[in-house]
Amino acid sequence: MLRRTLFAALALFAAAPAHAQPSKTLKVVMQSDLKILDPIWTTAYIVRNHGYMIYDTLFSLDAKLEPQPQMVDSWTVSDDKLTWTFKLRDGLKWHDGQPVTAADVVPSIKRWTERDTLGGLLAKQTQEMKAVDDKTFQIVLKEPFGIMLKALGKPSSTPLLIMPERVARTPSNQQISDFTGSGPFVFKKDEWKPGEKVVYTRFADYKPRAEPPSGLAGGKVAKLDRVEWVSIPDTQTAINALQQGEIDMIEQPSHDLLPVIEKDKNVEIVIPDHLGSTYILRFNWKQPPFNDVRIRRAAEVALNQKDFLQGVIGDPRYYKVCKAVFGCGAPFESSVGMDGILESNFEESKKMLKEAGYDGTPIVLLQSTDLAVLTNLAPIAKTLLERGGFKVDMQSMDWQTVVSRRSKKDPIAQGGWNISMTAAAAVLLIDPVNNHYAEASGDRAQFGWPLDEEIERLRMAFTRESDPAKQKQIAEQVQKRMMDQGVTVPLGQYLQPMARRKGVTGNIESPVTVFWNVEKK
Repeated sequence: MLRRTLFAALALFAAAPAHAQPSKTLKVVMQSDLKILDPIWTTAYIVRNHGYMIYDTLFSLDAKLEPQPQMVDSWTVSDDKLTWTFKLRDGLKWHDGQPVTAADVVPSIKRWTERDTLGGLLAKQTQEMKAVDDKTFQIVLKEPFGIMLKALGKPSSTPLLIMPERVARTPSNQQISDFTGSGPFVFKKDEWKPGEKVVYTRFADYKPRAEPPSGLAGGKVAKLDRVEWVSIPDTQTAINALQQGEIDMIEQPSHDLLPVIEKDKNVEIVIPDHLGSTYILRFNWKQPPFNDVRIRRAAEVALNQKDFLQGVIGDPRYYKVCKAVFGCGAPFESSVGMDGILESNFEESKKMLKEAGYDGTPIVLLQSTDLAVLTNLAPIAKTLLERGGFKVDMQSMDWQTVVSRRSKKDPIAQGGWNISMTAAAAVLLIDPVNNHYAEASGDRAQFGWPLDEEIERLRMAFTRESDPAKQKQIAEQVQKRMMDQGVTVPLGQYLQPMARRKGVTGNIESPVTVFWNVEKK
């Protein structure tokens, strides 16, 4: 397999026409292959990254996680906080040359609200949304929505990306087929070869904001003529290509191979996202034994973060123990509700299981085998849970099968599951409404389907509040309730380095890999 992958990669480079390799062409191996092109259709990060290449946003979060205008020039809010009026900035243009108007914005927002959790909360509180004139649109609310700008500037997993009206009117249960954007790069669909490469070219008519780049906000200046996402699935093959100068960057090199890269004087390691990602463990509330909160609490007591971080990431430079549901280094960092849990108190866990009447039935733990950053999570969980009194049936499969399997609500005997684990960008988890793993709405919630009316009441209260101090109080109440009920278990925070040739500079410090401001010398 390795030889076939290497030959395929070399064939790809050999077949590339000479004009595809000017000095301002950047070749990048991304985290995975791009197969879906509609950025609201999936929460996959590669599709989100594709969206940021070709579309633009109304607002974006800066380096301090504060919303700043992007396509919007100015806005006003009525005294009763129910009417928000926004004006678009001058110079916005679609890739086909047509001007961007408010008539494009309104259906784009509506389509997004039908697919995104935070967007859905906005829709529930919206009375009317309309275009006032070509540059002005208005959102009229039923009640105040204190996080309006943060919602419109949400960076991940499903950001609000503005599309032409004809595209935005595509039903949200259908994928789009027209990829005309207004962002700094143009998607070259005619050169897209799934499993081989994705190509973007600079949009000459894009008008960046005047402000310097900060996070995802500020001026998006495209300094590259062409960006190619090259598919090389084997990590070692990709590193060889980077060291030989056949590619310029690897978005997510495996942590265990970083020492190899560090020895190469022509390659450097950078950390583009200093918040990083958080490991997440989810219980299936629909199947025994985790339909019992006492059993969920026992598992929380048996686990600890350090074992997961050391066993998967290994290098302490790239991880930190973080008992905070909404992330360490984020605005709502707190340890409230964490007393007595995630300390691997095995005797206490065994005691709790006995009191809850756990009968020793093995719990089904799903393991992903093909993503290095996830593979070791399940074996570590199995060891800790067994030491805490559980019997564990770890079932191994590739990541796409895990994703499919964890969506099943069937009994264990019919292919169901008890525990599934993943990782999420910390910026996605920063508050009770952006964090979709905080949702406890039952069947509408993320896999595991937790159901808790108090959490949902608190999350809705958070959307109405604009005072940061009061928002923090609500966030701490949500976190405590989440841990008391076993909604989501955070297993530590880690950084994902990027590797690039030393002639490449300008990567924005951001939770999303973007290519404006990047230069190649």
